[in-house]
Amino acid sequence: MCGIVGLFAKSPEIEDTLGEHVAAMLTQMSDRGPDSAGVAVYRDPAPPGSSKLTFQSADPLQDWDAVGADLGNVFGGTPEASVRSNHAVVVVEAEASEAEAWVRQAHPELRVMSAGQTIEIYKETGRPEEFVRQFALNDLHGTHALGHTRMATESRVTTEGSHPFSTGLDLCLVHNGSLSNHNRVRERLRREGVSFDTENDTEVAAGYLAWRLREGATLEQALEGCLEDLDGFYTFLVGTVDGFAVLRDPIACKPAVIAETDDWVAMASEWRAISVLPSAAEAREWEPVPGVVYAWEREKV
Repeated sequence: MCGIVGLFAKSPEIEDTLGEHVAAMLTQMSDRGPDSAGVAVYRDPAPPGSSKLTFQSADPLQDWDAVGADLGNVFGGTPEASVRSNHAVVVVEAEASEAEAWVRQAHPELRVMSAGQTIEIYKETGRPEEFVRQFALNDLHGTHALGHTRMATESRVTTEGSHPFSTGLDLCLVHNGSLSNHNRVRERLRREGVSFDTENDTEVAAGYLAWRLREGATLEQALEGCLEDLDGFYTFLVGTVDGFAVLRDPIACKPAVIAETDDWVAMASEWRAISVLPSAAEAREWEPVPGVVYAWEREKV
């Protein structure tokens, strides 16, 4: 089953209350995915020359200040950890890929949830309602966010196997469906230098997009490539630093709906998740056409 939600703010009012709205949308999808939940939120860009990393620890007594101090000793500055439940966001005076590689080697006990300029990923097992409370989602602001509630059918219920998956800087993916050729694609991508932390098929799809973008494809081209290279049935919601994009496979047996007003664009597996948004009754609403890429981006200044 699984449930997907996404919200793209087109006004300052929605940016200020983004977390509150995404939390309400996510809660509506609880019965589609009671095993775990997660969000990727894009907000508070790191200063020029710096990057933002989100970590997760299985240790409830994790010393996040020590992690920040270690990063400062290596890369300079005095990084402070912004802690949210068992996750922490740290801004580092270094390239994101360089800092991520160092942390993976120096702190193998930590999981790198995301890296980039604006992305923060939080995910955990348990019911979505509890996830909303645990991570205080209502307090978050931001420009756009993606969320997912999972009903695990092909792998264990773990934090690592929960969505969103991020395999590129400021890039993430949530997925409703199942890929039939993910093992073959995973091996192909490993030969291209893409690494994976789980056996989840969604991480393979995220890795595929990261690889295509690295090879010079646009996001639209990378998603169109999914129609040729990824077998199975799926609805993809992809987050980038500037916005998000939606793609359904050509058969489109997984539900999806999109709605738009002057203040926001929203996507969800079912209309009830969008109905909780302000002025939803006046929104232009449609079902995305199978095999067609839909994308929204912030204007580049």
